[in-house]
Amino acid sequence: MRVAWDGASAQRSAPEGGIMFRHSIRTLVVGLCTLTAASQAATAVALAVPGDHHQATYATTRTLHSQTLDDLMTAMKGEAFAHAVYNLFSTQADSQAYPAVGELFRNTAQTELNEHLHEAATLAGAVGSNADNLREAINGETYEHQVMYRGFADQARKDGDIEAADLFAEIATDEGRHRDAYRAALAVVTTGQGAIPAPPKADMVSVPAGLPKVKAARTKANLDTAMHGEALAHAKYMLFAARAQQTGNPALARLFEGTGRVELHEHFAGEAVLAGLVSTTKDNLSKAIAGEHNEATILYPGFAERAVAVGDTAAAGYFRDTAADEAKHAAAFEQALNQLH
Repeated sequence: MRVAWDGASAQRSAPEGGIMFRHSIRTLVVGLCTLTAASQAATAVALAVPGDHHQATYATTRTLHSQTLDDLMTAMKGEAFAHAVYNLFSTQADSQAYPAVGELFRNTAQTELNEHLHEAATLAGAVGSNADNLREAINGETYEHQVMYRGFADQARKDGDIEAADLFAEIATDEGRHRDAYRAALAVVTTGQGAIPAPPKADMVSVPAGLPKVKAARTKANLDTAMHGEALAHAKYMLFAARAQQTGNPALARLFEGTGRVELHEHFAGEAVLAGLVSTTKDNLSKAIAGEHNEATILYPGFAERAVAVGDTAAAGYFRDTAADEAKHAAAFEQALNQLH
């Protein structure tokens, strides 16, 4: 699900005026195509999702069309972002003494991550071997450390958004540490010698409702890009952790999980504070309704039509099923909003 955000940086494009974030593609995602080619020769990869009773059943016996893969990547990015945002919205609802709304947001967040994103990842073949997953993570962290966050920091400083510049610079340093830990882990996985590094500890950041703390449109746009990247990184690292656990490498699983928590609870959360991502519960419900409605009526049906046109029937089934789920989410949020008036 793609939550409508009111920040000036949130570039939106969708057929017939539907609300849809135009995501900048994080380098971490680029590796999907490589992993897909290796993992889709016969059937889609089955992902273990603890506690998930809605496992993907969309078997595929052919390589997916590039457009279908692009659409699945877009789905993963949107679902990861929705999971992160809805968890923040749930905390805000709890703080305003709306426990039922908080629970609704939490449950929906889990559906977006443990069902929708995981099923898209299964179809896309997004999870490879432990070594492949580490290489992809290294590439993503290297880009963010050397290029993305350093560039964002320089731009924010030039635009007078000093707080954002400092945060971007701090995150750039963190991503360098993540890269180094993953490099060390890759050496262990490939040689069988040494020890997997200990996972990093996240400095939890609370995200209260508030207005944006940045002024420049460019900084707002960069925060939008960064938040989507961090949300996706968290989701993918959880998938990589599950694969490591399945293959008997709990130390690697802990490294992926710990790094994922930093991406979500520290990096994403810090950026969300500056972006003013969380509003009142009524406003948060309105944003969620708009995003869910767009996905149910425009985004996912469009993806399904494209998948059918190129013969990717399994992916089309996923897109149709997800659209139906998003319609239910929109209805549940609408009911919750009506009960608050």
